[in-house]
Amino acid sequence: MTLEEGDTPLIPAPALSERSGCDVWLKFEGANPTGSFKDRGMTVAVSAALSDGARAVVCASTGNTAASAAAYAARAGLRGAVIVPEGKIATGKLAQALMHGARVVALRGNFDQALRIVRELAERHPVALVNSINELRIEGQKTAAFEVCDALGEAPDVLCIPVGNAGNVTSWWRGFSEYGVAPRLHGYQAEGAAPLVRGAPVERPETVASAIRIGNPARWEDAMAAVTSSRGEIRAVSDDEILAAYALLGESEGLFCEPASAASVAGLIRYGAEGRVVCVLTGHGLKDPTTAMSRATPVVPCEPELAAVEEAVLA
Repeated sequence: MTLEEGDTPLIPAPALSERSGCDVWLKFEGANPTGSFKDRGMTVAVSAALSDGARAVVCASTGNTAASAAAYAARAGLRGAVIVPEGKIATGKLAQALMHGARVVALRGNFDQALRIVRELAERHPVALVNSINELRIEGQKTAAFEVCDALGEAPDVLCIPVGNAGNVTSWWRGFSEYGVAPRLHGYQAEGAAPLVRGAPVERPETVASAIRIGNPARWEDAMAAVTSSRGEIRAVSDDEILAAYALLGESEGLFCEPASAASVAGLIRYGAEGRVVCVLTGHGLKDPTTAMSRATPVVPCEPELAAVEEAVLA
C-alpha cells in the first residue's frame, strides 16, 4: 500500500548556516503524501496488516500518525480508527483523519493513556496496531537516513531531530547504522514535555508543539541507546525558542513546517553544533494552521483603488 512516499527534498539553509556557523541542510519531510514523516513507516505497517488479514488498523496519536494511518487504511480498503487526546490535536491533522474516513475517538486523557488503551485493544481484537511500537514502522522510517547519505554523498556530522514518542530518532539511527555511518544525534524535546531530558515520565506534558507533546515515549530505551551510541545528546528547548525558529524558517528559508518540526532548528540555534548539520523538519506547516495564523502579521485591508493599493503595498 503506497502513496509514493519518501524521496523528500534535502534543502540547503543559507540563513541558518550563516547564523549557526555550520553547513546546515533541511530534510523536509512535510513533502510526504500526508505531510509528515509518518508515511514512511505507515506504508510498511499497513501493507503488512493487509497481508496478515487484519480487518482494521488502529493507533493513538497526537495528530500526524492519525492522518497517515487513516490515509493508508483508506488506500488499503481497511477500517481505520484513531484515538486522539480531546482538544489536543491540531486542526489540519484532525481534518485529514476525518476526510480519509477514519473513526476518530477523542479521549478525555493524554497521548500516553491513549497508547496504553490501543495496545490493550489490539490484544483483544483482530486489528493491527500501527503506532511506532510496531517494528515495521521503524523499518520504513529508517529510509530517510539512506536518502540523506545518498544526497550528500556521505553522512552529515550531526543530525538534529525533534523527539516525541522517540520512534523517529530510533529509526534514523537504525538507518545510519545499516548504511555504515555514525553521525551524532542531537534530539530536542519541548521543555514542557521532556521526559528523556528529565529522566522521568511527565504526567501532564504541555507544549505548543503538539506533535511532541508526549510524557512517556514508547521508544524510550531505544532512543537513549541511539543517542548514546552516536555520542549525541537529548536536550530541551522552550516554546518561545520553538516558535522563534518556526518563524525564522518561514521568513528566512521559505519553508513552512509545523511547530514541532522547528524544535530541531531551535535546538541547533540554542546549543550549537559543528560541521555539516541536517535538521529534520518532520511535518508541513499546514498541519497546524491555527498556530500559523496566531503568529502571522495581520492582513492589510484596502479599497479597490490604485492609490490605496500603492499605499498598502509600499508603505
